[in-house]
Amino acid sequence: MCLFCDIVAGRHDAHLVHRDEHTVAFLDIRPLFAGHCLLVPVEHHETLHDLPKALLEPFFSAAQRLSEAVRLAMGAEGSFVAINNKVSQSVPHLHVHVVPRVRKDGLRGFFWPRGKYGSDAEMAETAAAVADALAKVR
Repeated sequence: MCLFCDIVAGRHDAHLVHRDEHTVAFLDIRPLFAGHCLLVPVEHHETLHDLPKALLEPFFSAAQRLSEAVRLAMGAEGSFVAINNKVSQSVPHLHVHVVPRVRKDGLRGFFWPRGKYGSDAEMAETAAAVADALAKVR
């Protein structure tokens, strides 16, 4: 059984902040900062790629509104909005993290080491590979 499906169905307690016909948002039980919310689609879809195109607009409209609401409610300067797909996805149900942010709050952007491409040619080759794959993805 899926924990987030249980929350959506009311079988598991959560501090809900939003519900409509397509999405539900609730406080993360292990927040980075107070106000950290998770937004999920009502229907079970494991990853962003699995979300039907018809649900993209209502899902991301809700994410957009939630990011501003969290900022306002927590007196934050901005927000961090993120989705994990499979890797680091603790619950296999699509969810968007919306985290309030202020400068010097200790959160260091991405949580993995960043590097550089070895050359412009390597960068062009990588861009071409992604563009080719994008043409094949529905």
